[in-house]
Order: sequence, then structure tokens, then C-alpha cells
Amino acid sequence: MIGHAGPISGISAYRDDFVATAGYDNRVILWNQKTGEAMSRVIHDHLANQCTFSPDGRLLVSSSSDYSARLWSVPDLRLMAVLGEHEDDVEMSVFHPTERMVATASRDHRVRVFDYNGEMLHCFAGHTADVISVQWNHSGDQVISSSDDGTIKRWSLASGQMVQDIDLGGVETDTIAIHPNGVIYAGNDDGQLIVLDGESATKVDAHAAGVKRLAIGIEENLLVSLSYDRTMRIWDISSGFPRPKVETSLPSEVWPRSCAFAGDSHIVLGTFGSTYQSYDYQQDRWIGREVAPTYGLNAVYAHESGRISVGDAGIVWRDNQELTRPGSLCNFFAPIADRLITGGQLGIIFDVLTGLPIHQHRSPLNCGVSFRRENLEHVIVGTYTGEGLVFCRSNNGIDFVAELKLHDNAVKGVASSGRYIFSVSADGSCTWFDKDDLTLVKTVHRAHDKIANGCVGLGSGEFASISRDLKLRIWSTDFTATVIDTPYAHSIKCIAASADTRWIATGTYDGHIGIFDRSTKTWAALTRPTASGISSLTYDPRQEVFVGSSYDGQAYECAIPVTGG
Repeated sequence: MIGHAGPISGISAYRDDFVATAGYDNRVILWNQKTGEAMSRVIHDHLANQCTFSPDGRLLVSSSSDYSARLWSVPDLRLMAVLGEHEDDVEMSVFHPTERMVATASRDHRVRVFDYNGEMLHCFAGHTADVISVQWNHSGDQVISSSDDGTIKRWSLASGQMVQDIDLGGVETDTIAIHPNGVIYAGNDDGQLIVLDGESATKVDAHAAGVKRLAIGIEENLLVSLSYDRTMRIWDISSGFPRPKVETSLPSEVWPRSCAFAGDSHIVLGTFGSTYQSYDYQQDRWIGREVAPTYGLNAVYAHESGRISVGDAGIVWRDNQELTRPGSLCNFFAPIADRLITGGQLGIIFDVLTGLPIHQHRSPLNCGVSFRRENLEHVIVGTYTGEGLVFCRSNNGIDFVAELKLHDNAVKGVASSGRYIFSVSADGSCTWFDKDDLTLVKTVHRAHDKIANGCVGLGSGEFASISRDLKLRIWSTDFTATVIDTPYAHSIKCIAASADTRWIATGTYDGHIGIFDRSTKTWAALTRPTASGISSLTYDPRQEVFVGSSYDGQAYECAIPVTGG
């Protein structure tokens, strides 16, 4: 049976006929909306991020981290054209309302316009960070883009120039939606809706965490917002200003990254499972589609009781045997004395060995690391909203200690070394906090040229970090970095160090694992055990190997090179 093997990151619907989904398994799938059955499937060379139907439903465009957008016929999904020229991931592509053109948004900071033959007609440069979202205005003579640089820009096809630059105060916007009357709705990382009507901008507090996707139902005069606070809100925009209409909590399998208006009164949403989910906004109920889990792994840990892993299905495995079911996609493991914790999309911290919840946060959880303070074992957990949640092991169990503001954006990695807690963020920054009094010591705002994805402690107050900029950085005790080139062509996802910290392993989104030798300052090993991404790395001191978990559901060992040193 055709389905996804990884999370669905993008979704689109055409009337009540078709639904298309794009996934982190590189797949693009066309579904019969009436029966829910898959009709066709095609595969990109890397993550499929988004997909969109043409206005007449005869074509589909998909956007991928393989640096391309691709044009497909519907319903057979025959490849019609490859929209190339991109120098980084393509996050979104949209059809012109009437002409044979497609606009794309790329993490190379550019907006491009192509014809249906794949010829690039325009390349708009002006954003200073990743372009995440793009839309056409109603008349089709302008392209509107939003970026991680905190701006929304208008581009004219006639002049080939930027005609408006809207500064949102540096707050990142992942999504925009445009009404035919010209009003622009944007969602930012502060959980706000921004209504741009001519020269006026109005902010509406909408969610407790970042707004990740907006969708407009033009005929219905409705706006949908999805947030990492695990809610979906539907707004009446008949007056132009969004007024609350419906609010619902998202089922645990729904990934609040994509949604679309479909037939009847249905909204379709991407999930962490094999197919999409549906919601009826008139009846205020979830349709109850059975969404089979996928078994991609997000984290692996070498525990004394065995090798433990967890992933999209929210099932904890020990040596390939089911251990517990937290019931939520989980992203990390962190030991704290005799306990092990995990957490993820629901914002709940779980005890791995019992599956019981310990703490509820308002946004998803990304990473964690243990450290010792006041002669007690502690752990800090990094969140999508920039906080570090500190806990300690006590006679009563695991107690909440403090909430630290680590970053203004998602915390992508935390590490411990010497007297410091170190963290890196999606905004490229890094911070040092003092373990003893939990106070901020240092922040480097532009520590990385792109999103930082992880870090590891190297002992004696030193750290290493990795980023989408394809660099490995070694941070010394004076808060400066040695920048090391890597052998990769795609984003680095994860990092780990050996017990003696001589060896640093890094894993990429396209399945490579490389090992850097700090003593010789060379890359001593490079392997590609899978075409799927390496989601996390850990060092197993018992077997003296690195272990990488993968989105394909497997864990791969990578041995330390044998040297004469």
C-alpha cells in the first residue's frame, strides 16, 4: 500500500478531488480525496518540503531540499519539468493565478520565477536570510515573500525589482497568506498574526508559540493558523481583521507545519504518520482517519540496559524491543542520575523507562543534556520557543528548578562542559550559561552563518557545534571558534564526541557520517550508510563506536578509525 514512511511536511488540496502530500521520506503522493486512497507516488532526491496544485488542478509543483522544484502532471504524476538554479533547499513553490509561471522560495535567500519548461525568468535577490514562504498577489503582477530576516518583500515582474520592503522588527515569519483584496496575513515566531493592509500593520496575539502555517479559504472568508502550541485556530476575515471563530487542539499525530482547505467544510493537515488527517470545521470535529505510524528514528542512546531509540511513532525501543509508549513524536534522550528522559512535539517530558509524564511545556522540545550542580544531577531541555528547562534529581523524583531564556528562537542543541552550559539556536546564535548560578555569561549572536543544528561538550569548557552552513566549529574557553570545513554538500544535522573527545562525529540530512580527528585536524572517516538523513548521533563507550539513528528507522554503527597514534 502506498503511504509515507516519514513525516508529512507539506499538503495541498484541489476542490474535493485530490490531496497531495510531501514528506521527509522524499516522497510526493497524490490521494483520492473522496476515498482516501493513494493514487500515485514520486520521489525527490532529498526531503520533499511542500507541494501545491495549479489553479486548474492539472499540475502539481513540489519543493525539495534537493535544491529543486519539480512540475508534475495530475493524476499520473509524470515529470514535466525540473525548476533548477537554486543553491539551497527550496521551501515553497506556487503557481501564477493565470499565467504559465511558478514562483519559488529558497534558503539561498532568493525568490525565483520559472516558466513551465523550467526556464528561469526572474531571480529576486534582497533577503538577507532564508526565504521560507512565497505567494502571488491576486493580479499576478507581483510576488510576495517572507524570510527569516524578519521582512516581507514585494517584487515586481514588470520592473524585476523590489517595490516594497516591510520590516517586522526582526521577528521571523514562516508563513504568509494573501487575500484577493490585497490584505496580507503573516504568522511570526512570537505566536502573532500580522495583518498588513496597505501601509498599516496590526498585530494580533494568536498563539502561545510560533505560527508555522497560514491558509486562506477565499470562498469561506476564513483564515487557518497552525502553531507549535499544538492548536489550530480558524478566523473569520470577512471584515479583513481576523476574528476568532474556532479553536481546537491538534491530535498527537498532526504536525502543525502544513494545512489546506479541501472539499466540503474539510481542512486537511500533514502528520507524523503514513497519511494525512482531516478536520470538519463546520461540525468542529476530526474526521478520525486512521493514521498508521511511521518508524523513522529521531534519537538513539547507549544506555547501560541496552541501546535505546525513539522516533516519529512515539515508541521507545530497547535493543529493537518495545519498551514504553510516550505517545508523542520524541526528539532526544538525556540521562539524569538513574533516570532517562525524552520529549518532543507535545511539549511533555517523559520518563523513558516508565513512559510516565514529568512536566508539560507550552511548546515542543528539541534537545537535552545532563550536568552536575550543587552536588546533584541536573538536566536542561531546550525548547522550540527558546527556553531551557532545568530539572534536578531528588529523593522525590525529578523536580523542576528553573526556566532559562537561552535564545529568541528555537533551541537546537544543548551541551555541558567545564563550568558552562552551552546552547545553539535556529537563529545561528550560541550562548554560555554558568552551571552554578544559572546566569548568562556570553552570547554570540551570529555564531553561525545559517541555522545551527547541534552541539556537544568537549571537556574543560570547550564545545563543538554544527550548522546548515556546512561548518564544524570548535569553541575555546575564550568564547571564540575555530571554523573547520566539512566534506558535506547538504546540511549537517547532528554531532557527538568520543569519551576522550579526540573524535567528533557529525551526521547529515542526506545520510553521511563523518569523523573528525582533533589530534590531526583531519576528517579521518566518511561513510554514507543510508540515503535517508542521520537524525542523531551518540557514542557507545562499551563498543567504542558512534551510533547514528536515521529517518529510515535504522541505527548505524560507525567505528573510530584505527590509527597509529
